[in-house]
Amino acid sequence: MDGGKVKKTHPMARYIFKRVLSLIPVLLGVTFLTYALMFISPADPVEMLLQAQGIPVSDDVVEAMKVKAGLDKPFLVQYFTWLWRFIQGDMGVSLIDGTVISSALKAALPKTLILTLTSVTVTIAFSIPLGILTAVRQNRASDYIIRFLGFLGNAMPSFLLSLLLMYFIALKLKWLPVLAAGTLKGLILPTLALAIPMTGKYIRQVRAAVLEQLGKSYVDGAVSRGIPTRTVLFRDVLLNAMLTIITLLALSIGSLLGGTAAVECIFSWRGVGYMVMDAIIMRDYPMIQAFVVWMSLIYVLINLLADISYYFLDPRMRQGLGVK
Repeated sequence: MDGGKVKKTHPMARYIFKRVLSLIPVLLGVTFLTYALMFISPADPVEMLLQAQGIPVSDDVVEAMKVKAGLDKPFLVQYFTWLWRFIQGDMGVSLIDGTVISSALKAALPKTLILTLTSVTVTIAFSIPLGILTAVRQNRASDYIIRFLGFLGNAMPSFLLSLLLMYFIALKLKWLPVLAAGTLKGLILPTLALAIPMTGKYIRQVRAAVLEQLGKSYVDGAVSRGIPTRTVLFRDVLLNAMLTIITLLALSIGSLLGGTAAVECIFSWRGVGYMVMDAIIMRDYPMIQAFVVWMSLIYVLINLLADISYYFLDPRMRQGLGVK
């Protein structure tokens, strides 16, 4: 209290606080469903762990291990015990080789982040200029050609595109290595396999957003006052279209962090997707469980950052929060 007045909390801080509170039930729901699916799975995690370690499986040994791990307790007790450990960073161990899951994720996540970053960078570098070009040159030859190529790229699945790139560029032309093997040169093909479909989708979205802005009266007013069209296009039109682009980016980054498994496996890029594919094949439920929860957390945080960016880009949102 200062001078008899209580200092008010900034509207943006209140907005972020409310958004975080609204996301907590979502994350709790994800953890509950994920743990419940593992709980009702037909495979016994204790038996799988003993078999992987080469220990003879007997009823007495299994029961003793369950008591030690707390798996003999009711479901809710097991769930809240696991949740508390997960919050503290203990995600359990792999049923296949006993690897600490948190360490495996820390080793694999940077590679997936690098692949995501390069794919998004290439997508932005091509889609925004081409999207603007198709909007400015609407219904001309260049517009039709770019839109057709974008539609073709968007319609092609990443795994099929990966195989085509591998066959023509790596095997036939021998320009790049077949497998990524953790090298920067090997990163080019998986980056293209992910970026080409996204670029096709982004071109259409950017084109639609720019066309919508070009049809508004403020553009005609600015041009009639003598402001160069290029200045209006990049200073005003593109800025107003950024909300659509940021929304696409948030969705794409979340999808890439959790959905690059096929591409990572094809090119042997040992990221999180590669790791979880092995876990699915081997029915390593704790690893799959940790992956689902961790990816959900990242996806939620990315969307939260996107919502915060709207506050700075859209004056209407600031007015809704009482900030000019």
